[in-house]
Amino acid sequence: MANVKTRQEEITEVAREIIQNAESGVIMNLRFLGNAMASLKWEPRMGSAMIAANGSVCFYDPALIIRRFKNEQGSIIRCYLHVLFHFIFLHNYEYKDKARPDLWDMACDIAVENVIMELGLYQTALKSDAERSIKLGILKDRAGGLHAQALYRLLLKEEPSSREAEDITRLFKRDEHMLWIPEEKLEISTEQWKKIAERIKTDLKSFSKGHTDSESLKAALEDASRDRIDYTEFLRRFMVSGETIHVNDDEFDYIYYTYGLETYGNMPLIEPLEYADSNKIKEFVIAIDTSSSCKGELVESFLKRTVSILTDADNFFNQYHVHIIQCDSEVRSDTVIHNNEELEAYIATAKLVGFGSTDFRPVFEYVDDLRENGVFLNLRGIIYFTDGYGVYPTSMPDYDTAFVFLRDDGQAPDVPDWAVRVVLDEEQIAEKND
Repeated sequence: MANVKTRQEEITEVAREIIQNAESGVIMNLRFLGNAMASLKWEPRMGSAMIAANGSVCFYDPALIIRRFKNEQGSIIRCYLHVLFHFIFLHNYEYKDKARPDLWDMACDIAVENVIMELGLYQTALKSDAERSIKLGILKDRAGGLHAQALYRLLLKEEPSSREAEDITRLFKRDEHMLWIPEEKLEISTEQWKKIAERIKTDLKSFSKGHTDSESLKAALEDASRDRIDYTEFLRRFMVSGETIHVNDDEFDYIYYTYGLETYGNMPLIEPLEYADSNKIKEFVIAIDTSSSCKGELVESFLKRTVSILTDADNFFNQYHVHIIQCDSEVRSDTVIHNNEELEAYIATAKLVGFGSTDFRPVFEYVDDLRENGVFLNLRGIIYFTDGYGVYPTSMPDYDTAFVFLRDDGQAPDVPDWAVRVVLDEEQIAEKND
C-alpha cells in the first residue's frame, strides 16, 4: 500500500518547492550571492508563524510561506534576499550592544529593502513598492543616507510615533530578529559572514553593470568587510610602562606578613613592596581636525568618549602629559592637560578654531619639534580625529599614529600603511556618553 502523505507533509513540501524556486531566481540573476546562499540553510518549523534566522539556519513556517506566496508571488524571493542581506551586511553583529534593539530592527529592515529595490529585479517587485519608494525618499532626506547606521541615528534622535512605527513595520519588515543573539555557537560565525561579504565585494567587480550596479549594496559590503576595532582596546596601544604606588600582590606573601603581626605584635616579618610596574598612558597627543568637514558636536562627542576611557583609574596616571592640538591646514592651538580636572574643564570650555582645508603634516612637524626640544620624554603616539580627507605625511613617524573618524556614509578613506584606521559610529559614541 502506497504511503499517503499527511496534510502537514504536503504543506511542507509545497513550501520547500516555493523556496527552492526563489533560490533559483536569485542564483540566476545574482550569481555573486552563491556562497552566501550555501551558508544559510532553510529549515521548516510548522506552526511557528514566523521566519527567523540565526546566521546558520533560517527557520520558517511552511504555512506562512504559502500564504505569502498566494498573496503575492514575488514576496518569497524578496524575503529570501531580505534575510540573506541581513547577515551579509552583518546586521546581527552589533545587535546585543544596541541601546534600542527595536529601532535597530527597523533600521536594518529599511536598509536591506532599499538595496533589494535598487537591484531592480522584476521578480522581487511588489504592489506596495511605490509607497515604499516614497517612504525611502523621505527617510533618506531626514537621515542623510539609507544605510543601517544612519537610519538608526535618525530613529534615536527622532523616535517614530506609534503610527510611523507601524508604517515602517508594514512596509519593510519580513522576518524576526530574536535569533540574532545566538544561545550557542553557530556553524557559520560572524567572521565567516564577514569573509563572505569580502568575497561578494570582490566578485561584484567581475559582473557587468545592471542588477549589480547598486551604490547602497557596494556601501553596505564595504562597511561589512571593514575591520572593526574596539576603541577601548585600541587605546591600550598608547600605554607606556610606568611606576604606580600600590601594594604589589604578585610579590607579597601574606602568610609571613600575618604571622609576624600575630607573633611579634605590630612587627611584620615582611614589608609589602609598595611599587609595581603597570602599563598606563602617560604621554600622547590628541589632534583635532577643525576643517569645515568636522562639526563641533562630532568633535565634542569624540573628546567625551576618549576622556571617559582615559580618565578610567585603570588606564591613567594621576598626573600625565597630554597635548590637545587643534589644526586644519596649520596648528591653531595646543592645550596641555596634566590631570582629570583639566581634561574635564577643557571639554566644558574649549572653542574650535580654524575651519580651513585639511593638512595633517603640520601636526606631525609640530610634535617632532616638541620632541626635539625635550617637551616629550616618552611619547607613545598621536590620535588624530578627522574625516580622513587631507594631505598625509610622506614619511612614517617613529611613534604610533591613529586616524580616528566617525562613520557617516558607511565608508571611510584609506590612511597610510604606517597608520591605524579607527572608525567609530556617532550613535555608539552618544550611547557611551549618556
